[in-house]
Amino acid sequence: MTEFSNKYDLEERIAKLGENAIILCKRLKINAITAPIINQLVRSSTSIGANYMEANGVSSRRDFANKISICRKETQETKHWFRMLAECFPAEKEEIKKLWSETQELTLIFSKIFSSLRK
Repeated sequence: MTEFSNKYDLEERIAKLGENAIILCKRLKINAITAPIINQLVRSSTSIGANYMEANGVSSRRDFANKISICRKETQETKHWFRMLAECFPAEKEEIKKLWSETQELTLIFSKIFSSLRK
């Protein structure tokens, strides 16, 4: 499930992260504690892709930088929710760790894109 085959196709990597988060969350047991965490994780992990698609369709450098900044913020939020999810589901910790690692890489990529735009 947590396969990220093309390390150079950013759009695909982002889409796979969202898809893998959805697949994982569909398997998890929902209760009063896990429901909001799962909801937030699905929202933030899929929002990365939506904002990246918007970034690719903007007409100005400033708007592109703004959307990339949002992508970076969403990846940072997603890392947080993966951490909370790992606490709720220790048996899934290894898979969550792989997703968290991919999210960390995406955070670094978006940070580099954003810093390059500000120069």
